[in-house]
Amino acid sequence: MECVGARNLAAMAFCISPSSRLRLRRKKLWRRRASWCGHAIRWRSHCLKVEAKAGAGNESCVVTREDFADEEDYVKAGGSELVFVQMQRNKSMEMQSKLADKLPPISIGDDILDLVVIGCGPAGLALAAESGKLGLKVGLIGPDLPFTNNYGVWEDEFKGLGLEGCIEHVWRDTVVYLDNKDPVLIGRSYGRVSRHLLHEELLKRCVESGVSYLNSRVERIVEASNSHSHVVCEYDIVVPCRLATVASGAASGKLLQYEVGGPKVSVQTAYGVEVEVENNPYDPNLMVFMDYRDYMKQNVQCPEASYPTFLYAMPMSRTRVFFEETCLASKDAMPFDLLKKKLFSRLNTMGIRITKTYEEEWSYIPVGGSLPNTEQKNLAFGAAAGMVHPATGYSVVRSLSEAPEYASVIATILKEGHAKDIITHGRSKENLSMQDTSTVWHKLVNN
Repeated sequence: MECVGARNLAAMAFCISPSSRLRLRRKKLWRRRASWCGHAIRWRSHCLKVEAKAGAGNESCVVTREDFADEEDYVKAGGSELVFVQMQRNKSMEMQSKLADKLPPISIGDDILDLVVIGCGPAGLALAAESGKLGLKVGLIGPDLPFTNNYGVWEDEFKGLGLEGCIEHVWRDTVVYLDNKDPVLIGRSYGRVSRHLLHEELLKRCVESGVSYLNSRVERIVEASNSHSHVVCEYDIVVPCRLATVASGAASGKLLQYEVGGPKVSVQTAYGVEVEVENNPYDPNLMVFMDYRDYMKQNVQCPEASYPTFLYAMPMSRTRVFFEETCLASKDAMPFDLLKKKLFSRLNTMGIRITKTYEEEWSYIPVGGSLPNTEQKNLAFGAAAGMVHPATGYSVVRSLSEAPEYASVIATILKEGHAKDIITHGRSKENLSMQDTSTVWHKLVNN
């Protein structure tokens, strides 16, 4: 299923040999340090230590990362499963173009961008392209990483977005198994998105809209005295703009303020494998949306049995299938090692024998949690704005479908700000006041 990546995290180095097995150890993970500015408590992260052990040798490496805003931000980023989230994020996808090879670089200097979009996932690329299409001078900032997660969508929704050409496989119907009785047919066709084709299509739209790009992690956003926003990147590179929008995934607490006292974030985790198999019982014409059947018969006591899970399966043929064991939502994330164990136990019980493995997937999706504070100047989009379905974890179609309207609201306010500043305020025509961005938030929330 969909995975919302933490695309604004520091890069992590892994000293892992092909035959290694990972052992994650949290070492002094959090040090609580009080900062009494507004009675806020700041959480500071230390490090994760990843030890890789191979047969004859012993290798180890320390993975360090920047501070998270707070504990919830850490959970959104991957929490105790952060190493696996990063492994998924850093997969090699050679067919996907590098953004820096296709988009012109952001001009660093006196040039003021209308809009900076922070984050280069589907949400960020879509918003940048739609905003540029409306005549705004748009800069895109974020690590130059490929789309690595498998996306499943309802075919009619992607057709409505003009993205049907990005679907690589379609099932004529979708089935749900709740028990050993007759399955439930949903009566709706389902598609598997080509990560390569979606990435190339959204990148093409950015190229056509004149979007410029900087391959960098964003450190912070500072409001300048002239009401511009200064997007501060690695190596102290500063990109000035009239408005910044954060689309860097759910773990964006360093760049956005979130409401205090909101619901606690929960997590959907899923472990998947694309494999060649023997004895596949599923009809290749049907996509298995949820198989909740209890293959363990409730008589086995083990850690993974305490988490309710279901099987999500995409049979591409009689022998090639993408299987994913999914914990829909949990207060504490179900660990990937338990999901993996449960998946293979399920397949073994069903008599399915794996003959070849093409790919593993670690899907980590924060659901619920606090929404962005609408009294701040910086805007949010995609998972950073809470645009994740709290019951399913789906977000990509929502972000892609909302991008045109979102861009339209931003463009209208920015253009109105130009006219207002020239006629009434005598300020630089490029300034944007806090009142203007409050209007943007109001329109976006009520659309």
